[in-house]
Parts: sequence; C-alpha cells; structure tokens
Amino acid sequence: MSADITPLPSAGGQDVTGQDDWQPLRQYTRARIGLARSGNTLKTPDVLEFQAAHAQARDAVHTPLDVASIEQAMAGEAFLRVNSRAPDRSTYLRRPDLGRRLSEGSRAALPKGDWDVVFVAADGLSSTATQQGAVPLFAAMRERLSGWQIAPLVVATQARVALGDEIAQTMGAGMVVVMIGERPGLSVADSMGVYLTYAPYVGCPDSSRNCLSNIHPHGLSVRAAADKLAWLMREARHLKLTGVGLKDAAPEGGAIGSVDRLS
Repeated sequence: MSADITPLPSAGGQDVTGQDDWQPLRQYTRARIGLARSGNTLKTPDVLEFQAAHAQARDAVHTPLDVASIEQAMAGEAFLRVNSRAPDRSTYLRRPDLGRRLSEGSRAALPKGDWDVVFVAADGLSSTATQQGAVPLFAAMRERLSGWQIAPLVVATQARVALGDEIAQTMGAGMVVVMIGERPGLSVADSMGVYLTYAPYVGCPDSSRNCLSNIHPHGLSVRAAADKLAWLMREARHLKLTGVGLKDAAPEGGAIGSVDRLS
C-alpha cells in the first residue's frame, strides 16, 4: 500500500489506540455509521440510543397534537379547528381513507370566502413536527405573500394530506398548503412536510401536488422552506397548476417532489 493512502476506519469504529476514526464523518450524516462492537454485538450506549430513537418515533406518531400550544403561539390570532372522519388515533392509523375527509361537524363549521390560499396545520404521522414548525412557517409565509388573501389558519387533527383538498374546496380557497408531520424514522422524528395544491378538490390526484420535505432543525430550515414555497406559489398562480406540470427552477433550498406520500 502506498504511504499516501489512508485506509478506511475499521467497522468497529475504533483503532488499536482507542481513537474513533469515524467521528469526523458523522458531522455529514445523521445515519449510524461505524458503530463500535463488543464481541458480536453493538456496545450498550449504541443499543440504548437506538431504543430511545425508536421510542421517540413511536411517541411522534401517537402523541396528540397540542392545540392549546398552537393557540398560544398564534398570540391570540383567530384560527379554525377541524377533525377528519377518523374518531381516534387507532382508527386513523388503520383507516387512512377516513383521515382524508372532514367530519360532518367540521365541514359545516368552516366559513366560506374568496381566499387565494388556506394553510392547514395537520398532525399527520408526527404531531411533534407540526407542533414546532407549522406556526413559524405560516408566519413566514404571510410575510412573503404581500397582497394575497390568506384564510385563517386551519388546525386539523387525525389528518392526511388530502384532507386539505376538502378544506379548501369548502372554504372557497384557490390553493391549499398542508403543513403535516412526516412519517418518523430512527434518525429524525420531527420532520414536517409541506404539500401545495392549486385548485384542490375532493379526489384530487397526488400528481397535482408539489412537496417540500425534511423541514426540521437538522434539515431544511423554516426560512429556506418559506422562500421555496413562496416561489412555487407565485408560479402556481401564474401557470394555474401544481404537481408534475410545475417544474422547480427556484433558488437552491429544498427537495421538491410531486408525490403525496401521506395521502
């Protein structure tokens, strides 16, 4: 081997001196790389960390959205609260179809207007993500959408992405932005996704949406997401469409897709 070539660290993570050669690489990823071993098993700290991450993911799915905290974050500003046809969390997880439609009471309570867009803060599969990201993103978007008629924020529980279509159609909004907790993983349990749909209606296909994903403290920032979303919304209003027909030519800032992964 040439003296100029440095070998990769061993799979055990540490060399014979006890130095962890994988540590410099961990700053570039949240993936678990180069985990140390004790015999044929992982070392206890790594096993415990994995178990804790699994518990955080389960909690993100099952913990109810704290609407009172959202109300406090709104600083007294009015917002609307709705629920899907799923009466509880267990039903929501087993019956995705019920999470896509409004309960009768919620639909009847929604006001009708002539709004350009309605923003929906939906619990989805990580209430933690919605809890921490939805209100800041809503505030950032209002700063960027001067002159737009923006409906009151709608907070939706037991909600899937497609619930926003019925909310917008009922309220008479030209677009809907659904801010929703994404399915948690073992490295990120608080990631929020944003789904933009132009001229939404019940039964709207997934191909008609644009998606910004991985909005969380270690991923896409709220500010970067707001910049990207504002660009998409202006283009959507100009072209009168979203989804596969709206191509991303915005400044760098986030991953965009047209597939509704949580519908």
